[in-house]
Amino acid sequence: MPSSDAPDRAPSGGRLGFATRQLHAGDEQHGPHAPRATPIYLTAGFEFDDFDQAHGRFAGTVSGFSYTRVGNPTNAAAERRIADLESAKDALLVGSGQAAVATTVLALVSAGDHIVAASSLYEGTREFLRDDLSRLGITVDFVSDARDLDEWDAAFRPETRLVLAESIPNPKNDVLDIAAIAAIAHRHGVPLAIDNTLATPYLVRPIEHGADIIVHSASKFLAGHGSVLGGFVVDAGTFAWGDYPDKYPQLVVERGPDGRTHLERAGAAAFTEFARRVAMRYGPSPSPLNAFLILQGIETLSLRVKHQSAAALQVAEWLEKQPGVVSVDYSGLASSSYHELAEQYLPDGQGSVFAVTIHGGLEAARVFQNSLQLFTRMTHLGDVRSLVLHPATTTHVGSTDEQRAARGIEPGLLRLSIGLEDVEDLIGDLSQALEAAASARLLTEAGLA
Repeated sequence: MPSSDAPDRAPSGGRLGFATRQLHAGDEQHGPHAPRATPIYLTAGFEFDDFDQAHGRFAGTVSGFSYTRVGNPTNAAAERRIADLESAKDALLVGSGQAAVATTVLALVSAGDHIVAASSLYEGTREFLRDDLSRLGITVDFVSDARDLDEWDAAFRPETRLVLAESIPNPKNDVLDIAAIAAIAHRHGVPLAIDNTLATPYLVRPIEHGADIIVHSASKFLAGHGSVLGGFVVDAGTFAWGDYPDKYPQLVVERGPDGRTHLERAGAAAFTEFARRVAMRYGPSPSPLNAFLILQGIETLSLRVKHQSAAALQVAEWLEKQPGVVSVDYSGLASSSYHELAEQYLPDGQGSVFAVTIHGGLEAARVFQNSLQLFTRMTHLGDVRSLVLHPATTTHVGSTDEQRAARGIEPGLLRLSIGLEDVEDLIGDLSQALEAAASARLLTEAGLA
């Protein structure tokens, strides 16, 4: 895969480079005043020219906007931008990353169907798949070792309709072999959906490795400043839905008011069109103001992610050498069992979210986190500011000790998200926190605390 910084366009005017596209992709003229920035269309609905136009927009025979819950020009600009950056056919903006996951699943899976998912997932996604979908008669099998291709293959059933995994899983920075999993999914006639939140399209574009659907929490790196919520569903437009009418009748068989199926009406964008209808029904509507701020964030995406990934590697290398540290889970480290996959899929950086486990368990983690001064204690990722969280008592608090241990979430593990501060300052902050944790541990062992 070529470096994301390299201008991948031919002199004759081929495809532009990533940094250029994150500024210009999907641009359209907006009205007679031609504003350079995308306007914020802060309106609930849009006027119809006449009776027939109103009917046509509801029936799907006339293009245009009718209601912001269905579509909005500001939101559409963000959709075009992320679709271009992910090498995709189309995209849908929804109200959060979790809404993007839910919309994808609900668009493809029905009662009695089955999902194959990686075990190493954001815990909110795991809980949605495990707890909420089970009430709807949908079953899920989690693959415990994402590197075991035989385990993936054995998990499929005749009723499997979706495969779901993360390119860089949260919180341990293990890396997925996207191409291998895509090949298995396609052999079983099922699409692969990848949550690409932690990698972003700057570091890896899963569609170029065979994935069919991408989801993002745009609240993280895409927006970048921890100020808004949003999520994307991104459609490669390459999965052969028409080959599987029994599996996906909602796309291939069922007909709309105009007498056509979604595949007949939208072609390669059939999944996006149907997902938009699902989102319209369930209502995870994004604000046009949030869409504008996400667009603003995307304009500097490569600059931030490149810096944050380089800084994360420096911090991880330093932490790995500290006596108070048990382990560092970061695929950029030569010691990582995922390092070879990281070199294959993430040559421009391994992201900036990773886990560090310190000696002393829960109490040491408590002292360590409370001693940090630059790192913000909050449940978020991909911010310009560095963040810290203790998964065992927050994101994974609903799991048992055994379940946490099976996923490597130890009492002394903390998740770090590296921001844009000077690396020397971050290392200084981590150093004094490690010293505080070590002092507290020694006092405890001596029976003085």
